[in-house]
Amino acid sequence: MDKLNFLTAGMPLSNGNKGYDNAFKILEDMTLDGMELEFVHGVRISETSKKTVNETNLIKTAHAPFYINLNSKEEEKVEASVQRIIETANVTNELGGYSITFHAGFYMGNSKEETYAKIREQIKKITDELEKTGNKIWIRPETTGKATQWGDLKEIIKLSKEFEYVLPCVDFSHLHARYNGSHNTYDEFAQMLELIGKELGDVAINNFHAHLAGIDYSSKGEKRHLNLEESDMNYKDLLRALKDFNVKGALVCESPNIESDCLLLKQCYATLLA
Repeated sequence: MDKLNFLTAGMPLSNGNKGYDNAFKILEDMTLDGMELEFVHGVRISETSKKTVNETNLIKTAHAPFYINLNSKEEEKVEASVQRIIETANVTNELGGYSITFHAGFYMGNSKEETYAKIREQIKKITDELEKTGNKIWIRPETTGKATQWGDLKEIIKLSKEFEYVLPCVDFSHLHARYNGSHNTYDEFAQMLELIGKELGDVAINNFHAHLAGIDYSSKGEKRHLNLEESDMNYKDLLRALKDFNVKGALVCESPNIESDCLLLKQCYATLLA
């Protein structure tokens, strides 16, 4: 990508019950750059909607269903999780999408090493299957907001180094919550971006996928998303770090007021560029 783009997590709230056609018009009118398709309860999209999504010039990413745990103790749940990720990747690729993301799993009482090995095994199955069909969409485990969930930044960087089409989805709000209020200064954001660039190279900085929202958290991590101005999320310094590192790709706003905060982020970033 040639710049940092600002996407809403799902259809704008002002779209109401109208479909993708109206949703993309709203985003265009607001000068926003695209949308993350939210396949929350399953990869379901009608043929009419597929046509609409395919025809837009806006950027599309997708979030796989939430019922995913690649480290489940029940093998059928692992297999179902693998299939949901493959299905998300195939549909999003068919729709001209850029990238997909998902919460990879939980530790389930296992060690970090055991969990990593199990998740790596399943990611290999996914990437092997996609390679067979020539699907080269980015596959992105997301950094998670609780210590019980697999997916701190170093774990996902390590996994990304093993597969050609795997890169992190950096949820800055999740990391802020996961570590109970840290990971929220310019220097910390810069350290994260520096680590990604050093370990994964320019390809990761030039093909970024990130999430951002205000966030409420406790000592156990993430509780719920908030609007940016109702939280302590230091989004202005994050945007400054993203600019200074010349990050290109998709920044997806997940605030409850998605399009308003997405526009706030884009306008704030434009001010920094100016």
